[in-house]
Amino acid sequence: MVNRSNATTREIEDDRVFKALASADRRQILDLVRDQPQTTGAIAKALPHLDRTTVMQHLGVLERARLIISKKEGRCRWNTLDVSPIQRIYQRWISDYASPSAALLQRIRDDLEGAQK
Repeated sequence: MVNRSNATTREIEDDRVFKALASADRRQILDLVRDQPQTTGAIAKALPHLDRTTVMQHLGVLERARLIISKKEGRCRWNTLDVSPIQRIYQRWISDYASPSAALLQRIRDDLEGAQK
C-alpha cells in the first residue's frame, strides 16, 4: 500500500482500482455490466448470495475506483462499466511485463517448430 502522505493522486486512484478488483464479488459485478448497463436490482438478483445492501456497498467501492458510473433514472439506478481505470492499470503494470514473456514464448515456438523440420 502506498504511504498516503506522499502518494500522488494517480497512486491513490490505482490503489482504489486494485482494492476494487481484489474482491471476487466485485469482479463478478464488473462482468455483469461489461456488455450493457445494469440496474442495481438486476445486479442484486444475479448475485443471490448477496443482499441488496451488500451489493450497494460493492458498487460504492467500484464507483470510488471509477470502474462504475451510476446514473439514477426515476427509481432505478443504472450502473455502467468505465474501462479507463483498467486500461491505465494494464498500461502501467501489465503491458511492460507481458511483452518480454510474449517474445520469449514466440522464440520458444519458433525453436520448437524449427526442430520439427
